[in-house]
Amino acid sequence: MHNPHLPASAAASRWRLSVAPMMDWTDRHCRYFHRLLSRHALLYTEMITTGALIHGDVPRHLDFNAEEHPVALQLGGSDFAELAHSARLGEQWGYDEINLNCGCPSERVQRGSFGACLMAEPQLVADCVKAMVDAVQVPVTVKHRIGIDKDERYGFVRDFVGAVSEAGCRVFLVHARNAWLKGLSPKENREVPPLRYELVHRLKDDFPHLTIAVNGGITTTAEVTRELGVLDGVMVGREAYHNPWWLAEWDPGFFGEAAEPWRTREWVEERMSEYMAREAAAHGTPWSAIARHMLGLRHGMPGARRWRQVWSDHRLKDRTPREVMALAHESAAAVA
Repeated sequence: MHNPHLPASAAASRWRLSVAPMMDWTDRHCRYFHRLLSRHALLYTEMITTGALIHGDVPRHLDFNAEEHPVALQLGGSDFAELAHSARLGEQWGYDEINLNCGCPSERVQRGSFGACLMAEPQLVADCVKAMVDAVQVPVTVKHRIGIDKDERYGFVRDFVGAVSEAGCRVFLVHARNAWLKGLSPKENREVPPLRYELVHRLKDDFPHLTIAVNGGITTTAEVTRELGVLDGVMVGREAYHNPWWLAEWDPGFFGEAAEPWRTREWVEERMSEYMAREAAAHGTPWSAIARHMLGLRHGMPGARRWRQVWSDHRLKDRTPREVMALAHESAAAVA
């Protein structure tokens, strides 16, 4: 096994703050945007299934911008040979980490025998992890829940982490809710099962040599600070998407960087407009496919709604991004 044992300081810094993989959201355009806000936060792809990489268009699934580093590829699958092959592809493509999804509760994913239902088969997950660890040099990590269905025993998640860590996984990203495999939608699964951070804290107590990061329901700097007092990392999901300007506080607040007064919302918006123009020229990507990811940039500011409406207006699709940006500023200023 050659999944690297990073020194404690490096391990802590790499997973200290990350943005969760989110289906239909954290595509490469979203990650480019998030990287403008934080140089150090670890970014994750949407979950990509092994089938999509083995039978589909690999460049379409794996292409990313060099600016996105550090960036991790999240895989969905349960066949160890297919996962090893997909992990190898991810490493060849330049990803900094390969992550296995053992947390997604959707029934569509269950039919493919991966996601949260894998937690019921820790030995299968261990075999998959060992195959990936043996295939690549970059870290292999696992994202999972604290339990499935109504089984709320701490022993369930403890034994899962124990078995998988013996296969060579050193980093666990733990969504602090159970996954209910029947009766709840994926959206309800993010909101209904109670958050139990104390179980994640117990994992760190029982496995002090592992890197343990928590995910689920964390929306404020105070909450991040609280969890980093106990754990190695915090993974933020929807709040990073809906209130992205929060990420601009992370580098000075959690990575010891000097504040950069020039890194304003306007500066980020201008860089995104330039990026939209480049993507249109290179790939024919409509600016609206990219702009959707930055609609939360002015969250809570005067005129934010009008600004958002302009950037969401498909009647402006023939305008250049710079023209749309000027209209958005005009519209926001009129009500601010």
